[in-house]
Amino acid sequence: MSGSPDAKWDWEIAAKTSWWGSSLSELWSYRHLLVGLVRRDFLLSYQQTVLGPLWMLFQPLMTLITYVLVFGKVVGISTQDTPPTLFYLAGIVLWNLFNDAFTNTSSTFRDNAHIFSKVYFPRLVMPLAQLSGQLLRFVIQLLLLLAVLCYYVLFTPWAVPVTTQLFLVPLAIALVAALSLSLGLIFSVLTGKYRDITYIAGLAIRLLMFLTPVIYPMSYVAEKWRWIVQINPLTPLFELFRLGLLGKGNVTSPQLFYSGAFTGVLLVVALLIFNKQGDKLIDVV
Repeated sequence: MSGSPDAKWDWEIAAKTSWWGSSLSELWSYRHLLVGLVRRDFLLSYQQTVLGPLWMLFQPLMTLITYVLVFGKVVGISTQDTPPTLFYLAGIVLWNLFNDAFTNTSSTFRDNAHIFSKVYFPRLVMPLAQLSGQLLRFVIQLLLLLAVLCYYVLFTPWAVPVTTQLFLVPLAIALVAALSLSLGLIFSVLTGKYRDITYIAGLAIRLLMFLTPVIYPMSYVAEKWRWIVQINPLTPLFELFRLGLLGKGNVTSPQLFYSGAFTGVLLVVALLIFNKQGDKLIDVV
């Protein structure tokens, strides 16, 4: 093709970076690549395993048994009127989404440098594929939670509290996914430059779990220390998730607005940083 300035190109790869990154139309044109990456990761995760995809259910079940025995029986944390099995399983399923999505997206450049350096595609496709894969796993684990919930409704005397917040459960899931993606994009840039940030991020996420109502309800936290848990933007989302599904949760409109605004601002900042620094990192990693 002619190299004249007047030549018309469908797309162009240039040695420059942009804060805004790829357009939505360009990302949409790579949708088949995203689907292929999700399918590849899903199949590779369970190849040559005895249980196969059942591992997605085995992990939360074993964690559930541990939480019920340790925090329910030994420590004696009250879950109020909610059966401990349902209370802990709801927290486990939602935390797995946040933790796994963050962990996988935060290593985007470190794990895929060999691909980024050989072929062009929008860098954002890779973390979106990781998030999509984790959402697929979350849906399967959510079905397990719903099955357990149906068992309690049909075969136990537990009375399901009437809730009108069920329609907000998808909002809680979407905000948790967006928050994990935002943090993952920021840390993917940091871990691409400084490998030891990986260990710091892993420790920070483990500590964050104890500041999130995964294993305890908000009512269990002493009033004078409750503000520490409430500044965590994940707290209203976990409470909202349980409120919608189980009818028990302490969340107010201001808290939910704070969590949504925090997540929205962080997502915009993360996208700007990821897009601007993404191409520069290829020479570093």
